[in-house]
Amino acid sequence: MSMTGGNDNEPVDTQTPLPTTRRRRKKSSVWEHFTIEEVSGGCTRACCKLCKQTFAYSSGSKIAGTSHLKRHIALGSCPKIKYQNKLALASVAKFDGDTPDPPKRRYRSSGFSSVFDQDQSFVNLAKMIIVHEYPLDMVEHPAFVAFVQSLQPQFKMVDVSTIEGEVLSLYQKEKQNLMQAFVTMPGRISLTIGLWTTSQTLGYICLSGQFIDSDWKLHRRMLSFMMVSSPHSENALSEAIGVSLSDWNMKSKLFTITLDNNCSSHDIYSANLRDHLSNKNMLMLKGQLFVVRCYANILNVIAEDVIASIHGIIYNIRESIKFVKASPAREEKFAEIALQLEILSTKALSLDVTTQWNTTYLMLVAALEYKQAFNFLETCDDNYNEAPSADDWMKVEVVCAYLKLLYDSANVVMATADPTANIFFHEAWKVLVELNSATSSEDTMVSGIANEMHEKFDKYWKDCSLILALAVVMDPRFKMKLVEFSFSKVYGADSARYVKLVNDSIHELYLEYVAQPLPLTPAYVDQGEANHINGDDSNVPTVDGLQDFDMYLSELSVNQPSKPEIEQYLEESLVPRIQDFDILNWWKLNYLKYPTLSKMARDVLAIPVSMVSTGCSIFSSGTGSRVLDEYRSSLRPETVEALFCAKDWLQYLPTMVEPPSTAIVRMEI
Repeated sequence: MSMTGGNDNEPVDTQTPLPTTRRRRKKSSVWEHFTIEEVSGGCTRACCKLCKQTFAYSSGSKIAGTSHLKRHIALGSCPKIKYQNKLALASVAKFDGDTPDPPKRRYRSSGFSSVFDQDQSFVNLAKMIIVHEYPLDMVEHPAFVAFVQSLQPQFKMVDVSTIEGEVLSLYQKEKQNLMQAFVTMPGRISLTIGLWTTSQTLGYICLSGQFIDSDWKLHRRMLSFMMVSSPHSENALSEAIGVSLSDWNMKSKLFTITLDNNCSSHDIYSANLRDHLSNKNMLMLKGQLFVVRCYANILNVIAEDVIASIHGIIYNIRESIKFVKASPAREEKFAEIALQLEILSTKALSLDVTTQWNTTYLMLVAALEYKQAFNFLETCDDNYNEAPSADDWMKVEVVCAYLKLLYDSANVVMATADPTANIFFHEAWKVLVELNSATSSEDTMVSGIANEMHEKFDKYWKDCSLILALAVVMDPRFKMKLVEFSFSKVYGADSARYVKLVNDSIHELYLEYVAQPLPLTPAYVDQGEANHINGDDSNVPTVDGLQDFDMYLSELSVNQPSKPEIEQYLEESLVPRIQDFDILNWWKLNYLKYPTLSKMARDVLAIPVSMVSTGCSIFSSGTGSRVLDEYRSSLRPETVEALFCAKDWLQYLPTMVEPPSTAIVRMEI
């Protein structure tokens, strides 16, 4: 009787059929989750079977209905089912015969499928572990297992060996995809080499490849992460390079190799690697471009040396800032002193991170603004005696002036999303000119610091100036003109000899590309305006049915004698230096005009002059040498390689890119 909502004391009219709504109510799926309990006065309440919470149902002759009961289940109000599948529970509202809930309060699935897939969930678990660098044995952590079961009880958790197998499987799958993409790579590939060490005598060599694809997009992909018994041994690097090139079928496509300060050029030339490549005619320009030095690394090395030269003063400044920031009372007192001395600096005192030299520079710059306040504090607070002397502050001033030179240059490089090789020449020659000038300073303090910086940077310049110059010649905004201008600043009266060296090299390299066959490409594909300036894709003409006319023009230009592409390119006027100039898009739109030269530009611009990837700090000490943690050092070498490489490759998949994308580049594979 209680299920009918009637009063037990009232007679029931057996001649009158029960309303159909009562029969439907008994069949409603909401009663799978509720029971009816009688309360005093003939009233009934619906009790949730899971959380035991009760709701009004009938008060004698009046029935409350079931809408509020459905909302308790379908909208996840019940604390016991908040983590269950809401889509399945929403069917309660869909199939119940009572008045439906208002549309704005009805649960909607938003396209989410409620079908559980064990295999896909397993793959997603492996990807999560790879991308976020979680330990493999997390699948056996009781808290993690309980968490997954609360989300999806049907998921069967796996053990460590099974998840390790899936990681290796994912690695192999993505490697095959990448190898397929490399088959259609139109140009050459340049390598970067990084060293990783462990607490043991073992180490790892990380090889990454950088290239420009057929759509003129820049890419960098990790190729291998190989364990070697002694990463600093004579043959370790050359052997790793040889194995990796063979594994990826790229020996004929190698262009350059970029090293950091921890690698010796001799290591690369050992084991006859260079001779082997030279005999196969695989090295361009007789190997003059083969070894490249990392620009970010030389900036870091010099900055760290400069900081080390005044480490005692920096210690005092660091301790002074700690003293001031030790309590609110001291900070308030220091602020009052600064106000009293009319120090109007907007910079805030901050401590540095010793492994990030830019933070040390910023700490020193801010401290300089308050040097008078520190000196005054020492006279009025007996507990403080760390204030640098007047001579110390002068040294800090000189050091900051030259750290700023390196800091600004590093920031220019870091601000470029896809740093092609052409951007580094301008930064390098400006630093060199400043150091050249400072070495002749009459101030012994200035000249002393500058001489130490100049010695290291000048060696980098001698090793890499040709490569940097060739890259900037491929920039239509500068060509040889910037080389001539900058060399006059660097070399003075002797600049003509160095300009000729670059000019001869660019022509010799061009002739090597002329000797190579050009790919057969229809003249009308992706054709842009020959003198396109700003690289806007909106100006690319569409196919208009005149393909035969385009082919005719192409044949006409071939049959008529003309200047070599390199001469035509260098003699044409410079492209205006507009903001946000896209050099790769410019070459994409002009490759029909310069089919051979564009091949050369593709390879030269793809040289990784800096080994630092986008999203990583360019200011880190030990840019190219890092330490593998104890956990990963304990894994099998093939598992370590799979974890590192797969993480690098997975980040470019559409499902792994965070909106808005901050990834380096994407590559369709």
